Amino acid sequence: MKGKGFLHLLIALLVIAGIAFVAIRGFGDDKKGSASDVKLGLDLAGGVSITYETVKEDPTSDELSDTVYKMQKRAEGFSTEAEVYPEGDNRITVAIPDVTDADSVLERLGSAGNIYFVYGQGPDGVANIAYTSEGNYVLTRTMDEIIADGDVVVDGKDIYSAEAKTYQDQYSGVMYVVSLGFNTEGAVKFADATRYAYGKTYGSLENMIAIIYDNEVVSAPCVSSVIENGEAQIQGQKDMDESRALATTIRVGALPLELSVLRYYVEGAQLGANALETSLIAGGIGILLIIIFMCIMYRIPGVASSLALLFYIGLMVICLNLFEVTLTLPGIAGIILSVGMAVDANVIIFTRIQEEIGTGKTIRSSVKLGFSKALSAIVDGNVTTIIAAIVLYFLGSGTVKGFAQTLAIGIILSMITALFVTKFILNAFVNLGADKVGCFGEKKGYKKMRIIENFPKFACISGVVILAGIVAIIINTKTIDAPFNYGLDFSGGTATTFTMDEALPSDINTSLDAKINAELGTSAVISTIEDSKMVTVRTKELSTEDRAKLINIITSNYSVKQENITTESVGATVSGEMKKDALIAVIVATICMLIYIWFRFKNIFFGFSSVIALIHDVLVVITVYAIAKDVISVGNTFIACLLTIVGYSINATIVIFDRIRENMAEKLAKETVTDVVNKSISQTFTRSIYTSLTTLITVVLLAILGVSSVREFAIPLIAGILAGGFSSVCIAGGVWHTFQKKASAKAKE
Repeated sequence: MKGKGFLHLLIALLVIAGIAFVAIRGFGDDKKGSASDVKLGLDLAGGVSITYETVKEDPTSDELSDTVYKMQKRAEGFSTEAEVYPEGDNRITVAIPDVTDADSVLERLGSAGNIYFVYGQGPDGVANIAYTSEGNYVLTRTMDEIIADGDVVVDGKDIYSAEAKTYQDQYSGVMYVVSLGFNTEGAVKFADATRYAYGKTYGSLENMIAIIYDNEVVSAPCVSSVIENGEAQIQGQKDMDESRALATTIRVGALPLELSVLRYYVEGAQLGANALETSLIAGGIGILLIIIFMCIMYRIPGVASSLALLFYIGLMVICLNLFEVTLTLPGIAGIILSVGMAVDANVIIFTRIQEEIGTGKTIRSSVKLGFSKALSAIVDGNVTTIIAAIVLYFLGSGTVKGFAQTLAIGIILSMITALFVTKFILNAFVNLGADKVGCFGEKKGYKKMRIIENFPKFACISGVVILAGIVAIIINTKTIDAPFNYGLDFSGGTATTFTMDEALPSDINTSLDAKINAELGTSAVISTIEDSKMVTVRTKELSTEDRAKLINIITSNYSVKQENITTESVGATVSGEMKKDALIAVIVATICMLIYIWFRFKNIFFGFSSVIALIHDVLVVITVYAIAKDVISVGNTFIACLLTIVGYSINATIVIFDRIRENMAEKLAKETVTDVVNKSISQTFTRSIYTSLTTLITVVLLAILGVSSVREFAIPLIAGILAGGFSSVCIAGGVWHTFQKKASAKAKE
């Protein structure tokens, strides 16, 4: 046995060392997989910023808003963390994170001209395109003539989507296509056009619908059927790259407004050069403290989980790289949550093992039973969170999509780590001779708690906190004309750009932000332009007086002439459509989680109670935002913060509900439902405290060591974690008990 144990432990250590090596150094000539190759967001690494100007001089607000949203979707092809926002009345800025080649981005993003689908030869018999000796199609008339003759089938405003896809043909060959989607109006137009073209000789000009972009024919497909459902496919591309190029061209051209490039440059990290460094230091210290805590509390199992945690961290870094996830501050929140859930899974398992040892079972038997009995709680908690992540990824946009990516990867890896890696290492230790009670500890019984009897008191405490939030929102609405202190990401504001006479100070992001905060009482997003002395400061909308103060701050602290300072209004980076996407995604995710819990627990009250606990935690966090408006603002990280709390809350509640389900199945005749709920909460109380503590460690360190923007993000997370721990222990079980009691009473009537 000892030989087997030594071999298994050696294998585990070698695998961990190998993963650590790849995470640090990468593999291959391009160092793929290394931590240094992980893509970073605008807040942590900066990127390319491109400002477009509308060709139309006075676009409507709806046209500008729609164009911003479509450009956001296009920019997400580079990164889910790309930012797109209006600047002034006729400009749109696109910021792509962690890239330095502006020309390459411009080439791939396109010139954002308009796209037209036109008849190859219109009903009037005049040809719009011709085949050349070089083997391609060209326009025979100007677009003005084609438009005037009514030969445009659809244009950019009619196109909803364009994606490159592959499928098997009837001969089992691979076909590369571009799948098109038209909006309601476009679908009607396209149906009429295909109905006309389908009746003509296949391959003739009359049978073709040409795609024109910036006065060039980019494709001239034939019509092989009448298309009435608003969905079409363009066939004939030779490979996936050609399909992607055509799809990209169509998406770029499918804008309500035609755009021209005004300027572009590479900007530095918005949070400053030391934001990532301080976050990594906080994370490193936090993980070290978690390892120490686990080793002290759980001994040999704690050592096993610590080694597994190192495995998890290395694998997480590699996956972030391989899946090309862009890591931002919200993404770090997703990783913190997944680390917390990885530790939580180990706490559940080790507590179960100690309980089995306390009943007199052998170490080997206890380890086996501990993993077995913890399985359902771990799987249910993780699956509900994965469901949420999947829904958020497919329905959300921008920050929501990026958060969902890191969360999903983290949760899957944490579950694999806890259920397989930790188990493999722990069994190796047991085989090596760590099979004594002293190596594991034991848990004999538990302190009985009267949670249900005190549920009304706990509910009152929560009610007072939430009521305080409502009062704060009312007061804020009257005093600052808004329920919260909305940051630049949500409300837009003022962009102030200046050029210094000397080299930029290395700490200008943090030092200037601190000065603005002290003088104006607002935070700022500060971007430096690579290889230049230019700085852009984005703040909330400033009054004339505050603009003067800001100019004074700049001129009195830096070598800047007043004539080198310009100001302009900018729109929100989180558009109304993105907020709508996020809200819809959260609602759908919550419904999906409720259905899963109902299915797994065979009791709808567990699902309702989980959602009520979730809403409780979100309301507590919103209360913190409302009361602490002078300290924290509602910005881009607000959505990520609430999503983190949703994931944490559901997971914490399910662990207790899993124990209630188990104890209800084993309920003694003399036990009441109240007894079962109290016992279940008491049995899992240690786990609830330990999980909250280990998750809090890293977040608290971020609040202490991080820059102001990181701190602004960490404080609400701390409140949410505390609220999640409180609701899982004191609220969720009481709510379920109330539902169950009423249902039982009604059944007896």
